[in-house]
Amino acid sequence: QVTLVESGGGLVQAGGSLRLSCAASGLTFSTDTMGWFRQSPGKERDFVAAITWGGGRRYHADSVKGRFTISRDNAKNTVVLQMNSLKPEGTAVYHCAAKRGELGYGSMAAYNFWGQGTQVTVSS
Repeated sequence: QVTLVESGGGLVQAGGSLRLSCAASGLTFSTDTMGWFRQSPGKERDFVAAITWGGGRRYHADSVKGRFTISRDNAKNTVVLQMNSLKPEGTAVYHCAAKRGELGYGSMAAYNFWGQGTQVTVSS
């Protein structure tokens, strides 16, 4: 059974930083990809970043490049999303997700497992 639990969301002013964590269990790790997606009210769930667990290859959406960084801590079975220079349009529920393999890392439909999400609110 795969379980993903997010933490670290909250309220921050524009320009501020937040650090999201996703504690994972039940994954193969060496062949899995972990991703972060976000969803604002009335909008689709959008890709934010992904990382391959075994090779550590990272991918970031164009909208967050240079401001967000995804990383992993194998010892703690945790994936972290460091978010800097946050903008009001970044207000959303951020979800952690996991999938087998690397193909389709940017597609929500490719992910098999999801966490409940954590709310991030960026005030202007």
